[in-house]
Amino acid sequence: MGEQGAALQKYNQELVKCIEQIKLKRCEIAIEVEQEEIIRHDLEKQIRELQTKLDAVNASISHKVELKNNYDRAVKESESAYMKILESSEILLDKVRRDSEILGDQDH
Repeated sequence: MGEQGAALQKYNQELVKCIEQIKLKRCEIAIEVEQEEIIRHDLEKQIRELQTKLDAVNASISHKVELKNNYDRAVKESESAYMKILESSEILLDKVRRDSEILGDQDH
């Protein structure tokens, strides 16, 4: 029976040692999890900050595109009106030249 008692004591010591190693590994893993949760929290914060900045840039781009479109429309309308003025000026100039020639011919 003495051998069995010694074997049981040896198994018990190994069992306690294995349990302690498992507890140590569990503690190490818990520390790693805690560290990674801190990293994850920081990354999530950065993502929120970047999303806020992205939203602001997108809003600015949208506003500026709308503003540019308004300028494009104003330029197009102004150029069209200017072309009409040029055409009218050309017609008026032709008429004044003809009238001047007709009136000039009547002086002779």
